[in-house]
Amino acid sequence: MSAFSEAALEKKLSELSNSQQSVQTLSLWLIHHRKHSKTIVTVWFNELRKAKISRKLTFLYLANDVIQNSKRKGPEFTKDFAPVIMDAFKHVSSEGEEGCKKHLGRVLSIWQERAVYENDLLEQLRKVLHGEKKPKKRPYEEIKVEEDDYPCQSSPSDPPQTSELIKALQELENAASGDAAVRQRISSLPLEVQDVSLLDRITDKESGDRLSKMVDDACMLLADYNGRLAAEIDDRKQLTRTLMDFLRAQKEILAEKEQKLEVRTCFKNFPSRLKCLYL
Repeated sequence: MSAFSEAALEKKLSELSNSQQSVQTLSLWLIHHRKHSKTIVTVWFNELRKAKISRKLTFLYLANDVIQNSKRKGPEFTKDFAPVIMDAFKHVSSEGEEGCKKHLGRVLSIWQERAVYENDLLEQLRKVLHGEKKPKKRPYEEIKVEEDDYPCQSSPSDPPQTSELIKALQELENAASGDAAVRQRISSLPLEVQDVSLLDRITDKESGDRLSKMVDDACMLLADYNGRLAAEIDDRKQLTRTLMDFLRAQKEILAEKEQKLEVRTCFKNFPSRLKCLYL
């Protein structure tokens, strides 16, 4: 893995795309160099402010991936992102593309569910996105759905479009769980990185270094795949919410059409009923 420098990081950030693979690859590189976390966060924030409008949200996705996937290795990134994350949310929500707030809200909801930050900071981030407005009370049906871990997030006045559903379903066609090639690579990992009892076979520094490299490569492969699987789980949850919103909207439309049809039928039959009264 390439050595760390501010110039190298700036170059990698300039090449960052909004693809899942691009975000996760750079995230793994940053986590590997977590001893430079303070410098990384400073450079990240500076480059975020200079980034094109269309790329700003991707910087937040990168921060989200780093924060969540670095926790098991140490608290460095969670701690060092905290002082700038609110300014980053403000910047992206005001300077980013239209619709950014919706995506930032999704990131925030994940952080709330997983208790990534303290409630005070999460509440400040919520106010950045939604102002001082208090959440409206919801009917029992929506609360019951949220208990099942599939909260209904879309507004009834803004139902998801069919094109959104098609796009989300198409994106899941290349999901991590269906990546047979990576799963084959994982199942084919050498026994030396799976069975600690084989450590007795190390007899010299050269064989130890060789095993260490094999373990590092295996860890990178597994960390990358785990990150993709976690992202897939979030995508599937979001798709479930979208499908539920879409189904609710269709039911409302159907009920409205049925009511109109009933009214028209009544008016259509009204003359014949009136005639019967005079017979």
